[in-house]
Amino acid sequence: MHWLDLVIIVLYFALMVGVGVWVSQKAAQSAESYFLAGKSLPWWIIGIAHGSSGVDITGTMWFVTMLYVYGAKGIWLLWIWPLFNVIFRMVYLGAWVRRSNVLTGAEWMRTRFGKNLGSELAYLSVVLYALVSVVGFLSYAFQGIGKFAKSFLPWPLPAEVYGTLIMVVSGAYCILGGMYSVVLNDLVQFGLILLAAVIIAAVAIAVTSPEQITAAVPAGWEELFFGWRLNLDWSGLVPQLNDKIYGPQGDGYSLYFLFIGMLLFKGILVSMAGPTPNYAIQHVLSTRSPREAALENFMMAIVSLAPRFLLIAGIAVIGLVHFSPELAKMAAAGQKLDFEKILPEVVNQYLPVGAKGLVLAGLLAAFMSTFVSTTNSGVAYIVNDIYKRYLKPDASQQKLVWMGYFWSLMVILAGIGFGFHTGSVQKVTEWVANALVPAFVAPNVLKWHWWRFNGWGFFAGMVSGTAAAVIKLFVPLSPTVTSLVIIGISMIFSVGVCLLTPPEDKAVLKRFYLTVRPWGWWRPIHALCAAEHPRLQANRDAARDWFNIGVGLVWQIAMVAAPIYLVIRNWPRFWACVIVFVATSLVLKFTWYDRLEKEHEMYLTDYEDKPASPTKV
Repeated sequence: MHWLDLVIIVLYFALMVGVGVWVSQKAAQSAESYFLAGKSLPWWIIGIAHGSSGVDITGTMWFVTMLYVYGAKGIWLLWIWPLFNVIFRMVYLGAWVRRSNVLTGAEWMRTRFGKNLGSELAYLSVVLYALVSVVGFLSYAFQGIGKFAKSFLPWPLPAEVYGTLIMVVSGAYCILGGMYSVVLNDLVQFGLILLAAVIIAAVAIAVTSPEQITAAVPAGWEELFFGWRLNLDWSGLVPQLNDKIYGPQGDGYSLYFLFIGMLLFKGILVSMAGPTPNYAIQHVLSTRSPREAALENFMMAIVSLAPRFLLIAGIAVIGLVHFSPELAKMAAAGQKLDFEKILPEVVNQYLPVGAKGLVLAGLLAAFMSTFVSTTNSGVAYIVNDIYKRYLKPDASQQKLVWMGYFWSLMVILAGIGFGFHTGSVQKVTEWVANALVPAFVAPNVLKWHWWRFNGWGFFAGMVSGTAAAVIKLFVPLSPTVTSLVIIGISMIFSVGVCLLTPPEDKAVLKRFYLTVRPWGWWRPIHALCAAEHPRLQANRDAARDWFNIGVGLVWQIAMVAAPIYLVIRNWPRFWACVIVFVATSLVLKFTWYDRLEKEHEMYLTDYEDKPASPTKV
């Protein structure tokens, strides 16, 4: 690396540590300041921060590989996570979560299940899942940043050593500033990643031509839609890619229609469960109102997709035209094809001096934003839901902040430790997406939509799902089968234990129903509430919400596909995506945003304060 690039990177790290020191006094005022920034920040800032937190090096490496191998059809593989869960939060779940007005997802259990043994076990199961999830995500980040740094830094150190050093420096920044550090880093990261995306895309357009791209890919690579089978044939270009797609040890995506259908089914269930108990729920709870929680997720959707996929498209296209010969040499020499090298090799070889430093700073910022958000959310559970709840209920705010410092360090060290034992980026990505996330699904879907579901069922579903996810580390199963098996196990335990135990207290259920205002199978509780408040109306927005979710899915796909078609200069498809994006934005304006304004006005005061007009619950 040129000295100028190194100076840019060092200055970036110095700036971030300086920011952590600068906001440390503000963050140290109270536990709410440290973990939720005092619920004082506007929705658009939190939305940018939330979106930036979702842009990480490990996931970016994985998406580059998917676009490289599967072309435009690889866009649908985003549903492995699924990235469309933000649409569900934007349309209705973000507001539902925010109405609880609590500090963490575990504390939210008291809103739904009250205070009894079943509720207490449900509470503890969320804490357990959150800690497993946070350590898993930190290990995931550790793998990506170590491998990425090794490609650039000149010293012959193992990738794990580089990962450890960067996580320690990032940890100092995270520990000092809490949620304020998270948000400020994410704002800087968004600016850097946007700059990096524009630079990479401009370089890709400059060093490739549409004819070169067409010559480097198989027929159908640019097609967004697909039939029953994938029908991509790399045999005349890089034959080993066919093994990755169709081979016995490959990805297993050849029956593409069936596979994407399963991803959609799993993704809807995951999305209906609401935000996982990590930085996703912390950002929602940090907003100032339920209305701003919905708008925060709208901003997150834009920030986390369009700039990121402009960057991914640029890297993948340069890799296709200029790195494919390197892959062919590796294959000819009998070496295993390492697609995780595409991103660092493209940045290393094809960016000019100065631009490389800016892009690297942006990618390191992407790592730091995910890292600090994940750490902050995990420590919130330890301090608020274990230490304060069970060990020291009368602890001072200063003591809670100091515990935040200590446990931030412990969580970071745990992430590093587990990171040493994980395999490739692909392996850890698949485990997080296909085992850890599905473990959360069944009990969290049921808690929103079914009045009869209780704390005992929630506890059984969470523990069985989390245990199955951990066991998956030692049992070879295909990703799709893994997801469905874990969701099935968790659902069986959730419903079975729930039906064997009594329902929650009616007073708790009525309070939840009146506060959160859900739709679903709540008729008995609505009848009880309506007997006390005759003007009360049920929430009949389910059909409209599902319509907006469908429009939102099309909106999101167009937003992801447009930058890809821009970089490969397929102008008919690019303009088609732009038109679809604008059209769906207009639909959402009338069917979602305008209605959101009216609902906000309706919910400004409690139903008892507005007897003249019916209240929607």
